Amino acid sequence: MRPWLIISLAVAVMAGPVLASEPPHLAMQGSATQLVVDDHPFLMLGGELGNSTASDPAYMDRQWSKLDAIGLNTLFMPVEWDQIEPEKGRFDFSVIDADIAQARAHKTHLVLLWFGAWKNSMSTYAPAWVKHDWKTYSRARDEKDVAQDILSPFDPDTLKADRDAFAALMTHLKATDLGHTVMMMQVENEIGMLPCARDHSAAANAAWNGPVAPELIAYMKTHEASLRPELTQLWTTHGYRETGSWSDVFGSDPAGQEVFQAWYFARYADAIARAGKAAYDLPMYVNVALNRPGKAPGDYPSAGPLPHLFDVWKAGGPAIDIIGIDHYFPDFIKWADQFKRSDNPFLTPESNQAGFIQAPGNAWYAFGQLDAMSFSPFSIENLPNDDPIIATYAALRNLTPLILQSQGKDLMRGFRAPVAYDGTVDETPQVFELGGVRFSANMVYPWVAKDKQIAAQHGGMIIQTGKNEFIVAGTGITLRFSDPNGKDQIGIEQVVEGRFEIRKFVEGRWLNGDEIHQGRQLQIPPDQTWILRLRLYRYR
Repeated sequence: MRPWLIISLAVAVMAGPVLASEPPHLAMQGSATQLVVDDHPFLMLGGELGNSTASDPAYMDRQWSKLDAIGLNTLFMPVEWDQIEPEKGRFDFSVIDADIAQARAHKTHLVLLWFGAWKNSMSTYAPAWVKHDWKTYSRARDEKDVAQDILSPFDPDTLKADRDAFAALMTHLKATDLGHTVMMMQVENEIGMLPCARDHSAAANAAWNGPVAPELIAYMKTHEASLRPELTQLWTTHGYRETGSWSDVFGSDPAGQEVFQAWYFARYADAIARAGKAAYDLPMYVNVALNRPGKAPGDYPSAGPLPHLFDVWKAGGPAIDIIGIDHYFPDFIKWADQFKRSDNPFLTPESNQAGFIQAPGNAWYAFGQLDAMSFSPFSIENLPNDDPIIATYAALRNLTPLILQSQGKDLMRGFRAPVAYDGTVDETPQVFELGGVRFSANMVYPWVAKDKQIAAQHGGMIIQTGKNEFIVAGTGITLRFSDPNGKDQIGIEQVVEGRFEIRKFVEGRWLNGDEIHQGRQLQIPPDQTWILRLRLYRYR
């Protein structure tokens, strides 16, 4: 018998009776949205698998020694439509069952990525019976009426087939995943239209010449004060009206065509999410490939849930809980800040390629500044053995109870050096206030030559735990302190290295000498990842 099948059977036997806890769900704490699993908030220290890794359980089984060593608690794992429904109406869940059994054996939770009608805009994961029957399951077309290898969201047959398969998967998970190994679902993958702003198939053209969606108009009216300025400007430029067709309003403007396409992508994804939730009500999200500077819709995957289209997607996809960011550009802060909104918690399924040099700084910023639910490098099974994100995850894992306790309460800050799209690092100290103290965070360590350190990799977070008391963690950072009112001088009472054990800080070294430059600053060297308790005092 194959090893992965033995694990699957053993874990199935161990699963036991249905647990009394609720299924994974989202809940608010202050201004933060948290993922709740088995009645406790959960912080995803994750990694996304390469596209094909989980398609063979025997191959997947060989990855666990590496994954366990990284210290993950969550894997973002693809599920292929063509693999679970090889023939129309006949479902085979043996692969995903084996993958879930392995994850449970390794005490790792899963977020499943539905590679259905679209994956990175294309339709390569549709079953063969869909691919070959192009008359039933029509393709999107470009301006010259050339069919693309992209299923059209305007085809009701495609929607029904995709929706039925996803609902069958969710029904199966509800019946078999009694231990809540699967916590969340991704609906499709990086939806977008190529190589033009919108689909030009016959059904799409009919919709283009039909009325603008009244639901979108109503949403814009209700949310007028908070709409993205790009959408407001676009509608104003073309003469806002409540009646008329999309083509009447936007004509040949690619930006308007992108709004049209985004609306129908959102409606399609919403229908998939609704069907899935009706079967098993897990949190659902969509993810997005970002657009490069200076590119027009169609040069990048047009009409995905990009920041300038958030309002369209929020209006069109109310069953979708979160819009997640897949970021592969250097300018993380610029993009990440746009995805954290009052109606959109920060979730990153793909945090650049595993081994990306900026990952530690990005993780500190995401969890400390944005109340992130997750951080997750892509192709995690290929992470180098000595990658610094491993030490970062170890510190974050130790801090997880405190992070979860502090989310949404204005008790945390995250910081890293901003990086431009071209890779230029802004070495200006980052200044912020917390607990009545102004902090200045420098990511260029003063005691190591600049050419011997990587400022873009550095970063940290600070959590207020009491009056003038903070937990600081990070790599390659220097913190200085001042009174925002200019009234008092602020000095270091004590800096202690340590870690948390059963929610209690256990002291290690006392660092009140050279390690803090004789009381002038708190500092953590570039090659170290520390957790420190900082106590400040005031004097005149």
